[in-house]
Amino acid sequence: MQTNLADFIKNTRAGKEADAILRACVHCGFCTATCPTYQLLGDELDGPRGRIYLIKQVLEGTKATVKTQSHLDRCLTCRNCESTCPSGVEYGRLLDIGRKVVEDQVPRPVAQQLTRQLLKELLPRPWLFKPAMAAGQLLRPLLPRKLKNKVPEKQQAGIFPRREHARKMLLLDGCVQPAMSPNINRAAARVFDALEVQLLVAPKAGCCGAIRYHLNDQAGGLDDMRRNIDAWWPYVIGSNGQGVEAIVMTASGCGVTVKEYGHLLAADPLYAVKAKAISALTKDLSEILPAFEAELQEKLQGKIPQRVAYHPPCTLQHGQQIRGKVEGLLRSVGVDVQLCADSHLCCGSAGTYSVLQPELSYRLRDNKLNSLQATQPDMIVSANIGCLTHLQSGTQTPVRHWIELLDQALA
Repeated sequence: MQTNLADFIKNTRAGKEADAILRACVHCGFCTATCPTYQLLGDELDGPRGRIYLIKQVLEGTKATVKTQSHLDRCLTCRNCESTCPSGVEYGRLLDIGRKVVEDQVPRPVAQQLTRQLLKELLPRPWLFKPAMAAGQLLRPLLPRKLKNKVPEKQQAGIFPRREHARKMLLLDGCVQPAMSPNINRAAARVFDALEVQLLVAPKAGCCGAIRYHLNDQAGGLDDMRRNIDAWWPYVIGSNGQGVEAIVMTASGCGVTVKEYGHLLAADPLYAVKAKAISALTKDLSEILPAFEAELQEKLQGKIPQRVAYHPPCTLQHGQQIRGKVEGLLRSVGVDVQLCADSHLCCGSAGTYSVLQPELSYRLRDNKLNSLQATQPDMIVSANIGCLTHLQSGTQTPVRHWIELLDQALA
């Protein structure tokens, strides 16, 4: 694709990156076939190819409009199009650049501004979000349906193991997950403890930065990333030169963001080298545990009788390009695990999308649940807190993180 970027962005880092991405696109249209919003709405501008055109026009100097902003807002950033694209177009990065430019040009209505500001201020701060979630869970029976969907029932977390092991890895506790589903990280810690690996939590680490960054507060998101790097760095270098083996992610939405620290902070002279090292150390659970497959088989074979439907999050299968590892590991330890039809499609959670675009989000959720329920599961499992909460709001079938399944069997 030929481009002629406007002077306001042409020679900037974002402009150079956007130009390279735009030039890679040949507008073949393969991406439209796997775009969830295009499938729902049938509008070219609500598919990746149309959105690329809109971003190109804005970067070339055409003034953005409310319509432009709406079409970009409706994108889930599921990155399914990246998995489909034969030209390797990095659509997710282009979208972040385009959204920020449009955000600067198109003032939002006051209600939208307040909602987005609340999300940016509340969700990344556990000291605010945790008591708010606790109050919501206490009042849950009285809440209206839409709000109740965002407040999962209170969960018992169990203990975090404290045994010392020679092998050590860092665990990102995250921002919303400890309040919404505290058992996930503790279950992961117990599974690793059984495998004689100690998971450590850096007290000052928090939100991975995705929430603010994808709500167009990119400076705030980058600050969150720098804070995490500072919190993790002593563990990375180690007191005796022997640092942690990996930084473990139990939420694939966080994992895909931390793996991009190296790129996002590449122009920061104080953090570029450290950010690259952090990204290289970051691993999803499903990348680490297959190395322990034989040991897990010995401990778990025949202990998990449930029939399980697995929903692979977009941030895992498209963002991180990790496929087959979760279901492969579960099958290796004797679990009857099924993938549903159209397992590549988004469930509609997509971070804050279910709050900002509820109509589309719930249509996608219901489509996904219909496909998952068709496998007749006893339980649905996934690998991201957003997917788990969103899916559970529409079904009575238990929805859990897959690591909780292993933890329960080990117990």
